[in-house]
Amino acid sequence: MLEVTFTPAEFTALRQRDLSATVCVVFDVLRATTSMVTALANGANQIIPVCEIAEAVVLHQARPDLLLAGEREGVRILRAQTGSVDFDLGNSPREFTRARIGGRSIAMTTTNGTRALQACRGARRVLVGSFLNLGAVTDWLARERPDRLLVVCSGTQEEAAYEDVLGAGALCDAVWDQYNGGHVADSAQVARAIFRQGRGDLLQAVQSARNGRRLLALPELREDVAVCFARDSANVLAEMTRDGVVRRVA
Repeated sequence: MLEVTFTPAEFTALRQRDLSATVCVVFDVLRATTSMVTALANGANQIIPVCEIAEAVVLHQARPDLLLAGEREGVRILRAQTGSVDFDLGNSPREFTRARIGGRSIAMTTTNGTRALQACRGARRVLVGSFLNLGAVTDWLARERPDRLLVVCSGTQEEAAYEDVLGAGALCDAVWDQYNGGHVADSAQVARAIFRQGRGDLLQAVQSARNGRRLLALPELREDVAVCFARDSANVLAEMTRDGVVRRVA
């Protein structure tokens, strides 16, 4: 079975589903999963995704060496929101350089991406997807050939996000022959069709997306968009394991 979910409204239902035989791949293209993949590619030890700012702060209080990363409304979380500390990093993949995060562990909270990962915790495996590591994810799926693959779009606020649908559609397109003989949900066909329509120029396509327009309008963040669509620029397979921690798979 190949299926896609599009909006955060489906997170609650995911938590209630039996996902024990399902592999989930989570996309938050702009920008959480892209930043996670970048961090691991640049030598971060692990990333702890949490839903709330307070959860990240509590982890940092227990482990002062833990870096704090994340955003609200797209920008880095500051003391005014935490009541105690500025976050070390925002949610731009360009911030996660080897010099800043190499050998470090990171607690991360974002508006949607970390929530999407947490919603999948009951799954057989949970992979972190982005355009950067699309090839690595596709290769793993070709080797492991899971019977049930669920591609989860993180969305924006409580709505679908076009860029996540493009990512989900790209993955569906890459594994299509693997699943086309079985049950392919209409949602997977929709995502694939949207990707195939825009694949000739994804950067042009994403300019019509809500998040794409917002980031491109901000001089300090506009370069993130091209970085997030640099397909197969990071040969990293990232997995959130049963303990809720994202690590690079050897």
